[in-house]
Amino acid sequence: MSPADSPVLLSIEGVIATITLNRPAALNAITVEMLDALESALADLHGRSDIVVVVITGAGRAFSAGVDLKELGGRSLTNGAVGDYLDIPGQRVIERIERLDAIVIAKVNGFCFTGALELALACDLIVTADEAVLGDTHAKWGIRPSWGMSQRLPALVGPATARLLSYRAATFTGAQAREFGLAALSCPRSDLDDVTADLARDIAANSRGALMAYKDLYRAAQRLTVPEGLAYEANTTYPIDDTEERIAEFR
Repeated sequence: MSPADSPVLLSIEGVIATITLNRPAALNAITVEMLDALESALADLHGRSDIVVVVITGAGRAFSAGVDLKELGGRSLTNGAVGDYLDIPGQRVIERIERLDAIVIAKVNGFCFTGALELALACDLIVTADEAVLGDTHAKWGIRPSWGMSQRLPALVGPATARLLSYRAATFTGAQAREFGLAALSCPRSDLDDVTADLARDIAANSRGALMAYKDLYRAAQRLTVPEGLAYEANTTYPIDDTEERIAEFR
């Protein structure tokens, strides 16, 4: 297999890495091979002090249409679960995204359904094309979420909107995703590359150590009560080594 035929492509420009889901003919539908390649790319980036921002996107007209159900072959879906065959690698990838010591941006350029939306929700920020089509369609197909939808979606959009989106299993646009609070930014598709690149550069210009502190603190806020979170913030030390350099001109 040539690099161009890989289900996941990795490119690096300066301190910004881009991971591209690369099955455009299948709308980047998620396979076990893709998940394994995605985990490998994330593992290669982990611990690299020269990488500050990682952008995850899709080739062609989709971010990803979700899990490729052809992967299941003759397997039966018991109780609406796709099973460990897909769940274990999917959950590993999501944990990699959350633990990656870089700020991860999901650049949603087109279709983004169900399992793909769960991948995007694990990222630190989501930027969508206004015209992109997203949806939590688990219920439409009689499938239960197992990659974190039920926990991360309400954390972003609130419980009422999360229930509405999941219970209706209806699609919504990238512009609506921004209105719901699911996406941090949205813009016309023609501007998406530039808007995402500008955002990545703005983030990368800041202190990497401070950014990693924020990433950890915001993740902690999702699992802790407010008093617990305040105590965690006050008592956790982070290795930030560029403070003096950054404030020197104000001394």
